[in-house]
Amino acid sequence: MTIRKKLLVMAVAAACMGGTASHAVAADDASARIEELHETTLNLIQLLVEQKVLTQEAADGMLKKARAQAAEKVEQAKAAETEANHGVVRVTYVPEHVKREIQDQVKQEVVAQAKQERWGDVNAVPEWLDRLKWEGDFRLRYQNELMSESNAPVAVFDSIGQLVSNSTEDNSSGKVRLRLGLNANVTSKVDVGVRITTGSTSNPVSTNQTLGTYDNKYSLVLDRAFVKLTPYDDLTLWGGRLPNPFFSTDLVWDDDLNFDGVAVSYALGSKEPLREFKPFVTAGVFPLQTIEQNGVTQAEDKWLFALQGGLEWQPNTRTRIKTGASYYDYRNITGVRNPTPTANGYYDLTAPSFRQKGNSLFIVDEDKDNDGNTTELNDDVFGLAAEYQIANLTLVADFADYFPVHIIGSFDWARNLAFDEAAVRANATAYTSYDLGADGYQFKLTVGYPKLVEEDEWQAFIGYRYVETDAVLDAFTDSDFHLGGTNAKGFMIGGQYAIYKNTWLAARWMSADEITGLPLAIDVFQLDLNAKF
Repeated sequence: MTIRKKLLVMAVAAACMGGTASHAVAADDASARIEELHETTLNLIQLLVEQKVLTQEAADGMLKKARAQAAEKVEQAKAAETEANHGVVRVTYVPEHVKREIQDQVKQEVVAQAKQERWGDVNAVPEWLDRLKWEGDFRLRYQNELMSESNAPVAVFDSIGQLVSNSTEDNSSGKVRLRLGLNANVTSKVDVGVRITTGSTSNPVSTNQTLGTYDNKYSLVLDRAFVKLTPYDDLTLWGGRLPNPFFSTDLVWDDDLNFDGVAVSYALGSKEPLREFKPFVTAGVFPLQTIEQNGVTQAEDKWLFALQGGLEWQPNTRTRIKTGASYYDYRNITGVRNPTPTANGYYDLTAPSFRQKGNSLFIVDEDKDNDGNTTELNDDVFGLAAEYQIANLTLVADFADYFPVHIIGSFDWARNLAFDEAAVRANATAYTSYDLGADGYQFKLTVGYPKLVEEDEWQAFIGYRYVETDAVLDAFTDSDFHLGGTNAKGFMIGGQYAIYKNTWLAARWMSADEITGLPLAIDVFQLDLNAKF
């Protein structure tokens, strides 16, 4: 090694030793040792200049830089000492991932302490609000009702008790519907549901409010009030005024109908989306009309007992087929004729509290006001002429091979097993010219999105319905087709289009004729603006 190199190594080593020694020596001799190392370093640098290892300019630059660094460290040491005296710890650089870890750790500790001590919530919302779920929808409708010129006049329908308020004049109107529901999760196994809606307490199958009441206010009614228990994942029990628990279409049950009573449903694997076979069974007991016995009234309470079993089959993610077989047994709803025309009306309450039109009827009491005049139509009380025990088969097949577009086909069939045509004709003498029947069916094809949620989603459908006079109870079937009731056949066509998120337009055309009896052809057009929230 040359002398120059040796000198350079000695200088560097001295500088390093100086930096190390300045931190290692005791406080009492620190100043002396630093001064000694300082002089030694200067002498070495000067020697390097003399031996021409360094130029004088390089040596001066080294000394200048060393002095500046020393001054900076002195200032940093003073600042650190000052902050330490005030309890401040300074970190000159913290990496971003360390910052995030510190933030997450602090947040978790604060939230845990807040929950434990119950002095706050990160969302500033009381705990019970998290267990409430609101939902609702609004519908604005234009409806046009077109009557055939060949229809029979209203007076003729009145003579046989059919509720037809208009059969010859076209009508158009605006309608609104508002529904607001609340589900309260009491515990993980108990829910309470409540819903209010426009409508009235006299029509169970419609929640519409017709516009044009001289700017008067609308009434709201309690549409649902029920408790739902789920003691096990596959078992559900309802009680109160509850939504339709059955798998069905509007051939038997109108979409706006809710049930009073109790129901239980067992659906194996209902919460397992990948399960191929999902059998289910649903049963319910529903009081239709509670009649107070007062020593005069002989009518009995009216009931509906229902049982349904079915199967949902999902062989893959693009195919779902669901079928249900149901039996609906009505008790004490058939009318009973009073022994003699009387104001006492022993069996007047055997007449239905609500009906649309189509079912076979007979007069329970021809002289309600007991004035001896049996020709006054307003005196007549009409009861149902048939018994009703309805077998119902529903099938829906959903194919999503063109996802997100679905092709959905449905078929619904119903038959009144208790229908006795001879017994009905013996009571309902006004129907001797009718071809009475107890069968009904409906099929429908839908193409598009199964539910309209996002903008530009759409759906189109076409279907056909045929429902004879006593196939189902006319009080609870669809209220739009043929303006409600049975004894109707015809087609329906329509579509929907989402103009915004959860907001869509819908149009529907329903053309229906009577199957038998008095001529009554009605076409109905509906244009809706819907918003769901």
